[in-house]
Amino acid sequence: MKIAVISCIHGNIKALNEVLRDIDRNTCDKIYCLGDLVGYGLYPNEVVETISALAIPTVQGCWDEDIVEGLNACECSYPSLLAERRGRLAHEWTDRQMLPENRDFLAQLPHTLKDNNLCFVHGSPLSNHEYLLPQIDSFTALERVLSSGADILFCGHTHVPYVRSLASGNLQVRLTEPQRQEHLSFAAPLKRIVNVGSVGEPRHGRPNATYAIYDTQTDAIVLREIEYDYQSVCAEIIEVGLPPIFAWRLARGLEFAEKADDPTHICQR
Repeated sequence: MKIAVISCIHGNIKALNEVLRDIDRNTCDKIYCLGDLVGYGLYPNEVVETISALAIPTVQGCWDEDIVEGLNACECSYPSLLAERRGRLAHEWTDRQMLPENRDFLAQLPHTLKDNNLCFVHGSPLSNHEYLLPQIDSFTALERVLSSGADILFCGHTHVPYVRSLASGNLQVRLTEPQRQEHLSFAAPLKRIVNVGSVGEPRHGRPNATYAIYDTQTDAIVLREIEYDYQSVCAEIIEVGLPPIFAWRLARGLEFAEKADDPTHICQR
C-alpha cells in the first residue's frame, strides 16, 4: 500500500491541485494531511472544500486552530515586530474570507491521527506549534516518536522536508529521589521522523511543492517535489494587496527574516 502525506497547503489551491495529480499518477491508496490548510494563500475556502470533498483524513494545524479560536498565545516567536504585524495581517485577511461551514470543518479536525505503526501530527505530538527541526538532539527526537506510540512520526510545520532515522539502541535513565536512586534501561527499536515539507509555502530553497509517499510493503519513504505555476500565485498575492514579501518568499522557497527590532520579542498571538 502506498500512503501519500501532505501538509501546510496555506490556501494555495494551484499547488494542491498539482500535488493531487501527482499522487494520482503514483497510484497512492491513501492520503493523509497534516494541517495548515489556510493562512497566507488566497484560496482558503477552496482548499478546505477540496480536502473535505476527497474525505482526506486531516489533523489540525496551528493556522487552522487560530482561524477557529482567534489569535492566541502560541508560544512561538517572530523574527521581528514587523514580521509579527505581517502575520497578523495575513490572519485577519484569511479570517474575513472563511465561510462558516469551512470554519466548522477546521474546528472538528483532530490533533493526532494513527494508522497502525504510523502517527500523523502537524508540529509534534505535544503541540501544533512545536518545530521538529532536523537538527534537534537525538534524545528529544526519539522521545517525540516514542510519545506517539508509533514507529514512524509524520509531521510538517517547518516547511522543510527531511527523513531522520533514529537508530536502535539502549536508553539509560537515572531517577533520583530523596534516599533512593533508580537506574532504568530499555531498548528502543528503529524509529523515524518524516517531515513532508509544504505543499503551498515551501521553505527548502525552491518554489516547488513537496510531499511524501510511504510504501508499507517495502518500508520505503520518498520525498516528492512538484513544480506548479507559482508565478501566477505570486502575482495574485500582490494584486489583492497582501504584503509583497509573501510573494517574494513563495517564489524563492525561503523564509524572510529581517533583523529583529527587539531580539527578546515574543509574539503576542
